[in-house]
Amino acid sequence: MTSEAAGDIRIASLDGGSAARWEAFVDGCPDATFFHRAGWKQAIERGLDRPCHYLYAERGGEICGVLPLVHVKSRLFGNSLISNGFTVGGGIAAVDDAARAALDARALALAETLDVDYLEYRGGPAHDGWARNDGLYVSFRKPIGPDPEVDMLAIPRKQRAMVRKGIKAGLESVVDRGVERLHPVYAVSVRNLGTPVFGKRYFEALIDAFGESVDVVTITHGGEAVASVMNFYFRDQVLPYYGGGTPAARPLAANDFMYWEVMRRAAGRGFRLFDFGRSKVGTGAFSFKKNWGFEPEPMDYEYRLRKIEALPEINPLNPKYRLFIGAWKRLPLPVANLIGPRIVRSLG
Repeated sequence: MTSEAAGDIRIASLDGGSAARWEAFVDGCPDATFFHRAGWKQAIERGLDRPCHYLYAERGGEICGVLPLVHVKSRLFGNSLISNGFTVGGGIAAVDDAARAALDARALALAETLDVDYLEYRGGPAHDGWARNDGLYVSFRKPIGPDPEVDMLAIPRKQRAMVRKGIKAGLESVVDRGVERLHPVYAVSVRNLGTPVFGKRYFEALIDAFGESVDVVTITHGGEAVASVMNFYFRDQVLPYYGGGTPAARPLAANDFMYWEVMRRAAGRGFRLFDFGRSKVGTGAFSFKKNWGFEPEPMDYEYRLRKIEALPEINPLNPKYRLFIGAWKRLPLPVANLIGPRIVRSLG
C-alpha cells in the first residue's frame, strides 16, 4: 500500500487489507454511490485489464474520503484518468473539504505522473477553473413502493400499455445468477446500436466482485431469452445497468416488460428507488426513459484539461464517429464480439 501525508490526513491506495474499511465508508457516506464501491477495482482490472488507482484519505485511522480512478489509454481515444472509469458516477466522496483537497492534490499529481490528457470526475463538488460538460448527460430516478398496482398506475398511460402488452404476450421473467443468457442478448443489442460490446469476462468479473449486490433479470418467450439486464443493488436503490434485447424483443414489448419486472421484483424486496441510469440528451434511450414518467436530472461531469484544449467528445453523438457506428452495425455478430471487447476497454 502506497501512502503520503497531507497535514493530518494520509492518502493511501486501496488494497486487500483496506477493502472492508473502504466498503464501510462508502456504505455510510451520503456522497458515495454504487460506483464508488471497491469491487469496481477488481472487476475493471480483471475484466478489462485497465490499471486502477483507488485512493482514500485517512485521518486518525478512519477513512474520511475516497476517489476511485481508472487509467484509460489508447491510440484511438487518448490518455485519461477517470473517476470512475467505465461507470456513470464517481468523483470524490468525502466527509469534509480537507479530505477532498487532499484527494484532489493526489489525483492531480497522479495525472501529471501518468502524463494524461485530462482528469475527469463523474460527479462530486464543483471545482473552480475546471471545464464542465453541461447538458450532455442526465440521470433518471424515481421512488417505488411496496404495492405493484400503485407503481404500475404511476407509469404514464402509453408506457403502461406497453408493459401490459408484454404481459399479454406471455412473457416470463427469471432471475439468473450468471451471464450465460445475458451476454449474447446484450451483444446483439449493442451491435445493432453500433456500439462495441464488453466481453463476457468483464460481466463475470462484475458478478464475482459484487456477489449478492448484483443479479440478472432475463425475459423469455416460449423458453427463449429475448431480453436481459444486469442490475445493481445499493442501499435502498436498484440500478438496471447493462441490458438489451434481441430483434424479437421489440414486437413483444420485452424491454418494457423487463424493466417493469426489475422494478416490481426490487420493490417486493424492499428497495425504494429505481435508478434508470445515465442517458445522453437527444438519444433513443433518453426518450424511452422519459416515457416512463421519469424526470431527467443533469449530471455534473468535470474535466481538468492538461494536454488538450477542448472537452473530449468520446460519445456516439460526435459526428466524427458516424461512419464507424454505421459500419459497426453491419458487422457479422461473431466479428463484432471478437473485436468489440478490445475497443470498448479503451473508451472508459
